[in-house]
Amino acid sequence: MQQIFNFIFKNSTRLLFLLLLTTSLVLTIQSHSYHRSQVVNSANVVTGSVYEKVNEVKTYFSLKEQNDKLAQENARLRKILFNKKDSTSMLEKDSLKGYDKINVIQTKVINNTYNTSENYLTINSGSLQGVKPDMGVVNSQGIVGIIEKTSPKYSTILSVLNIKSKINAKVKRSNHFGSLTWNAKNAGYVQLTEIPRLATVKKGDTIVTGGRSTIFPENIPIGIIDKIYTDTETNYFTLDIRLFNDMTNLNHVYIITNKESDEINKLEAETKPHE
Repeated sequence: MQQIFNFIFKNSTRLLFLLLLTTSLVLTIQSHSYHRSQVVNSANVVTGSVYEKVNEVKTYFSLKEQNDKLAQENARLRKILFNKKDSTSMLEKDSLKGYDKINVIQTKVINNTYNTSENYLTINSGSLQGVKPDMGVVNSQGIVGIIEKTSPKYSTILSVLNIKSKINAKVKRSNHFGSLTWNAKNAGYVQLTEIPRLATVKKGDTIVTGGRSTIFPENIPIGIIDKIYTDTETNYFTLDIRLFNDMTNLNHVYIITNKESDEINKLEAETKPHE
């Protein structure tokens, strides 16, 4: 306490000056509207700057949550898109009604291989989320693969970069169908085989899903023709397709569930001749 008194006594002149200066400033601000408005504006600038910085910090720490919300929203939009006959066309007015054949499950890739001949991905959704084998998997760029096996919380995907993968696809411009496979040579390219030589195809043509199965809806983007090879022993082309997808960098993906697939598969199994 004595030290406080000593400090006040030694600096009494300075403290008195500061007190009088503060009093004069307060009286000036209160009695003049211009000065008062300038102080308020300055305070608002400081406060606004602080709020902005706090908001930036909050936004940074909520990025994961926001990304998850965006992925869920994309899943809902893709459900609408995949229920259209041509998923690459624009939505028309009132075209959002009555879509319930195709559903979409949003999930995330937690493991991805792309440097072997038989590549797989692992996602953090399983049977508890309604995931089943033989469901198609896509992302914002195009197809990713097909669900291979599931556990309650996780699933594995047979990547399009797998020599065992075989997906129905077509040349969008000419509507000629073939089988999409991979020759295990380049992670950026797959091959479309069994395209008839009478088909008119050219470099740059878009390749999309054919829709001749319950796994993928029709017209989901795959890639573009990069090279055309002629098989001299058959009447078919083999096309090198440059994928739209970067299969080495996958994060959020979407699982396509067709509510009518069980009925279609059962009917086709019963229709096939028994050996």
